[in-house]
Amino acid sequence: QSWTRGMSDCLHPGSDLDTGPIYVRENGQLHVVHQGAGGIWSVTPRARPFRLFSRGFSVELCMNREDDRARRQRTDHFIFTYTKEGNLRYSAKSLFSLVLGYISDNVDHIDSLIGFPEQIAEKLFSAAEARQKFTEPVTGLRALQKFTEAYGSLVLCSLCLRNRYLVISEKLEEIKSFRELTCLDLSCCKLGDEHELLEHLTKEALSSVKRLLLKDNSLSDAGLRRMTAPVRVLKKGLENLLVLDLSCNPKITDVGIGYLLSFKKLNCLDISGTGLKDVNAVIKRIQTQIGLVHSKVPLKEFDHSNCKTEGWAEQTVLQWEQAVMEAIKPQDDLRSRTAALRFYGKTHRIDEVVKCKVAETETKASGNLQFYKEKVQNCHLPLKKEVAGSHELKNNKKRALAEQERERTSKQKHLCLTVEDWDLLNTY
Repeated sequence: QSWTRGMSDCLHPGSDLDTGPIYVRENGQLHVVHQGAGGIWSVTPRARPFRLFSRGFSVELCMNREDDRARRQRTDHFIFTYTKEGNLRYSAKSLFSLVLGYISDNVDHIDSLIGFPEQIAEKLFSAAEARQKFTEPVTGLRALQKFTEAYGSLVLCSLCLRNRYLVISEKLEEIKSFRELTCLDLSCCKLGDEHELLEHLTKEALSSVKRLLLKDNSLSDAGLRRMTAPVRVLKKGLENLLVLDLSCNPKITDVGIGYLLSFKKLNCLDISGTGLKDVNAVIKRIQTQIGLVHSKVPLKEFDHSNCKTEGWAEQTVLQWEQAVMEAIKPQDDLRSRTAALRFYGKTHRIDEVVKCKVAETETKASGNLQFYKEKVQNCHLPLKKEVAGSHELKNNKKRALAEQERERTSKQKHLCLTVEDWDLLNTY
């Protein structure tokens, strides 16, 4: 007891006041050293050194513990390395890295990026992309729109969605948010005339498109009429179009080709595999009205490998595609059901890739209907310049001038629109 009293006096030197009970924890047991005034003293006879933490105690540096997923994806504020001796060494990240990480985690809350430096915005976009912020359903679209509004073609200047109908269905709003695209490949997507994305092509946000590939999309004359209405009447929409691929759309007839004559800036046109009735008349009409010559050999402009996804959001589009592929993976287990359908004599839906190959085969059988402008012929490979006499060239120029004069005199006739045309134009 004298030892415990001495300990109490050491804890409270020069004070006779009662400090209340004092506890000591040892080996998982709690012992009362002092119970207060008139209390009972109880202490173990052997004293042990005091330890603040147990031997197995560990500390984890965490932030924003409410969002566990974001916490797992985000790296810590320290960079851990090893020295030559094998010792663990850590150093704090730069303030710029910390701020960049914080903003990218909350990128959907940004009000606007207009006027923000492009170099910093690109790093911010990459940081948000690494955290897969643009794949989230609602917040991802809102964050992507902030970048596309401020930087346009830097986010994405070329987009290839060839045979990616599922990506278009799942990420339609995100795709519509891209601005100032110069190349867009929607081949083999079976969109049809009424698809929302085709209507979006006529908007001002995509007036910069110069290369449009719509091969094998189940288009008809009605779809071409809707797509060309702003150009024909309002002089807006796809007025800057240079390359247009409409091959493998058998529902397009001679009437639909007439709508394409409003694209005065066209340098290359592919209408192979369409449902033309009078091919020679269409070839002559295209040559006289928009100055395109029928090519005897395939043009490199319609090689779909030339159109690739390019820009800051290139990896974002790949993330969308991977997410869609992971979502349809369980369908691979339906092979037994397909085998059962075959056993009972039923047919199943053919894959889109096979359909596209069939359409290409039909195109080869029907012949090549690709057109180019002679002024830019040197840009096309492997074109062979056809030798023509000067007399024939003069006649072609005379016919073109006569056709232009005829168009001027019949201008009033072309402006006579149907009720459907007026209803369509009222939507813009």
